[in-house]
Amino acid sequence: MVSDDEPGPEVVRRLDEVNGHLTELDEALADEDLGQVLQHSVDHLVSSVPGADLASVSVLRGDTGETVAASDRHVWGIDQDQYAAGDGPCLEAARTGKVVRTSVAEAQQRWPEFASGASAAGVKSYLSCPLMIGDDFAGSLTLYSEQPHGFAEFDVALLRLYITAASAAIGHARRYARARDVVGQLNQALESRAVIDQAIGITMARSGLTAEQAFSELARQSQNANVKLREIAARLVAGQQRRRT
Repeated sequence: MVSDDEPGPEVVRRLDEVNGHLTELDEALADEDLGQVLQHSVDHLVSSVPGADLASVSVLRGDTGETVAASDRHVWGIDQDQYAAGDGPCLEAARTGKVVRTSVAEAQQRWPEFASGASAAGVKSYLSCPLMIGDDFAGSLTLYSEQPHGFAEFDVALLRLYITAASAAIGHARRYARARDVVGQLNQALESRAVIDQAIGITMARSGLTAEQAFSELARQSQNANVKLREIAARLVAGQQRRRT
């Protein structure tokens, strides 16, 4: 544990270490996948923040919490106890946007189910900070310590630094994912259009219709069969290719 009246040189040394870890974290968070981004975050936190033995990221799905990244398998069980109870430090930090820092012993009366599971896993204190990305994402990043008073105000400041870096990376990952989905939808639309254009050409050749009339005929078949227009077109194109082979 590091006290709040830590000597100056030691603080400087710690800050230098954190700066190095943040640089490494920034490089690690270049991953496109949001799950990997979150996992990198918890792994770096455990190795960087003094007194942090375990770490996890919780997100809110409506009124229910869900752990999406954890530094150790034991964390999943600890978090699950508070999700089952519907309350606990991770959930409170996510719901209120406030830092929650206390010992498990002090949480016995407030969150008995959480405290029981945490104690069984050897946890004696915790620090949970809110993680907000825009208006549609709420969660928390929680550190667990095997020490009774494992976290000081200085550790809160360190965790806020990591959350700032992680939040930026998460925001980037989510924007990238949305952009990738849009590109995928556009590519699918282009492919669908190409198949429909082929089907229109086949229908025109077979029936002597104009392009507009051929499209209307395909649309009529789609409606009558209650099948998407692209599927009707794909069947027609596939049948034409089979006849050629």
